[in-house]
Amino acid sequence: MTVSFTCHTHIGMEPGELFDLARNVDAHVGSMAKSRERAVAGVVSGLLSEGDEVTWQAWHFAVPLRMSSRITRFRFPDSFTDEQVRGPFRFFRHVHEFLPDDGGTLMMDRVEFAAPFGVVGRFVEKAFLGRYLRNLIEQRNEYLARNGAAA
Repeated sequence: MTVSFTCHTHIGMEPGELFDLARNVDAHVGSMAKSRERAVAGVVSGLLSEGDEVTWQAWHFAVPLRMSSRITRFRFPDSFTDEQVRGPFRFFRHVHEFLPDDGGTLMMDRVEFAAPFGVVGRFVEKAFLGRYLRNLIEQRNEYLARNGAAA
């Protein structure tokens, strides 16, 4: 089964500036400090571009996890997409969209994923994993809003 959700965040930055902040590995690491996430392979610092891969290592649910993702679509300053190439999900896709909006940018995060492990995975998706991932995206977006205003 596929789980999907969309987060909408208004940030007082121009679309191109926010696009660059959202694809910045260092900003992502800063936004995920609570889970001790870091880039350990591929592009480990700076800006990601189409075709780039990064491997993330983090702690979620008291378990160390690794996920490698690739930028599969890149349309500056409108959108980019990252997709899991190796990792804990059956599949994971995150579309980042940036629309000019009232003196800033409306950032939309469209996330689709499926957990492994058949029926057990579907139960976990519904019970808490979807909500957990949404909270991670919202936490990241709050970080981008705070740090974008300071940039």
